[in-house]
Amino acid sequence: METDQNNEEQDREEIRQKVRHFFQKYHSQKTEGVPVSGRVYDENDMTNLIDASLDFWLTEGRFSKLLTKELSNFLGLTYVMLTNSGSSSNLIAFSALTSPLLKERQIKPGDEVISVATCFPTTLSPIIQNQCIPVFLDIELGTYNIDTTLLEKAITPKTKAIFLAHTLGNPFNIEEIIRIAKKHNIWLIEDCCDALGSEYQNRKVGTFGDIATFSFYPAHHITTGEGGAVATNNPLLKRIITSFRDWGRDCWCDTGKSDTCGKRFQWQLGNLPKCYDHKYIYSHIGYNLKMTDMQAAIGLSQLKKISSFQNKRKENFASLIEILNPYDKYLLLPTATLHSDPSWFGFLISVKENAPFTKSEIVSFLEKNKIATRALFAGNILRQPAYVNINHQIIGQLTNTDYAMNNTFWIGVYPGITIEKIEYIQKIFAEFFKNIT
Repeated sequence: METDQNNEEQDREEIRQKVRHFFQKYHSQKTEGVPVSGRVYDENDMTNLIDASLDFWLTEGRFSKLLTKELSNFLGLTYVMLTNSGSSSNLIAFSALTSPLLKERQIKPGDEVISVATCFPTTLSPIIQNQCIPVFLDIELGTYNIDTTLLEKAITPKTKAIFLAHTLGNPFNIEEIIRIAKKHNIWLIEDCCDALGSEYQNRKVGTFGDIATFSFYPAHHITTGEGGAVATNNPLLKRIITSFRDWGRDCWCDTGKSDTCGKRFQWQLGNLPKCYDHKYIYSHIGYNLKMTDMQAAIGLSQLKKISSFQNKRKENFASLIEILNPYDKYLLLPTATLHSDPSWFGFLISVKENAPFTKSEIVSFLEKNKIATRALFAGNILRQPAYVNINHQIIGQLTNTDYAMNNTFWIGVYPGITIEKIEYIQKIFAEFFKNIT
């Protein structure tokens, strides 16, 4: 037996060495132009992936357990549940709050949820899919986060939650939002899909609300390919989140395990017969949104590089501020929220009203010169074809939301942007402004 284990490990190491060689020979990560985002990986990510594939344990397994533990330690949150995407994380997080196990705090159809319209669709869609009413507030220009000045006015007896993303890694005004959420006993979901590692008042985002969500898509701070996570400090929410993620089942056994509770055939729930198998009792209308062990293996390796990734993002952001400051007569540059230390996802730029050029003109020039740009997600999502006729409310006016839709774009700061690419960005912006002044 011991000899077999030794032989297996020797064979695995031989494969790892070949993978390292393969990576060095064939996986140059040079990119043409300046992408807004992308995967940054090394031979350790690849060897972890191959190691997991050799186990051929195709759902959650040993790497999933390790990644869950390391993410929990990194975030400072007790419970982390891995998912197959950040969008799934948002769906699970909001759906969890509709559980009857929450009793008087259960979110029900017709309840109101505060959000913003400058969102990624899957921050909003779970609200609609659970038959709740989104209540939209405007954003601040500069931080591009929710303007909290009308937040108190937005609260009604039907308000049950606030569901917001930290825009491109820039934390929203957590202090004010937490104050109001606690005052009115409403839930807060922090969408941290673009903000892994960002901090507010020296605490990581995701640790302030009731539930936090994360994405590990290749564009994000670390990647598992497709993948994400939901995190909380609340043991009841952990149980509910896991249920919604795992088919809606009542059983809490890990994958491949049975009878963790010690009374698998002693339950009686719903209208089922007594002693029905607990592994097949469903307390929620759920999904199967788990991460695979191969994805987790990549994430475990990626997480070891998170500090260097964050430092490079911040360094690139600072360089872009310096490069673009001379053009602040016409460009509004991004500002970090007070008391925050963002792990930036992107660099937002708004064209000012007095500029002798439009957003379309500068974006076209940048794209022509192979500097990729992106809009601020959906712009005003209420103007998107899928959302034009949704049931919703607006508090105040969405003036800045529409301004951002028409005048705001962003460029990348991800770790794959080298000093040479930063210098190229400087050159292209200089050419653009030389031609218009």
